[in-house]
Amino acid sequence: MTSTLNAVTNPRWLDETEMAAWRAFLSTAHLLERRIEEQLKAAAGLTHPQYEILVRLADAPGRQMRMTELAKGVIVSKSALTYQITQLERAGLVERTTCPEDDRGVLAVLTDAGTACLERTAPGHLEVVREYLIDHLTRDELETMTTAMRRTEQALRQ
Repeated sequence: MTSTLNAVTNPRWLDETEMAAWRAFLSTAHLLERRIEEQLKAAAGLTHPQYEILVRLADAPGRQMRMTELAKGVIVSKSALTYQITQLERAGLVERTTCPEDDRGVLAVLTDAGTACLERTAPGHLEVVREYLIDHLTRDELETMTTAMRRTEQALRQ
């Protein structure tokens, strides 16, 4: 409790290097997300979370995942995932079904139309990711970024 109170009353302010890193991360993340959203909306009428759901399902065995696992993978709340899945169902890209091993479990299943949508949309998405991120970094920078982001992700998931 004392360390929490100290952090509130005596914060560890960011130094110049830390502030520069934080601001660069924020602006890059926001700008890249905006470009990705624009591309996905124009190409397929999808949001970025919807696209990520389709990708996760395409990569899953049998093109299906339990909703709880899918929510963890795309890092959204269960209610947010339910909303996105409902939108994808309406578009015919995903179906929901009962989990055969557990009647209480619900599976999200990628449809053939969802697979076709993903196949049409992925090249443009990849082009945006490459153009605005990947192609601006060296291999060493990519490896450093991956290590740093995985370490940060691990701390956030605890």
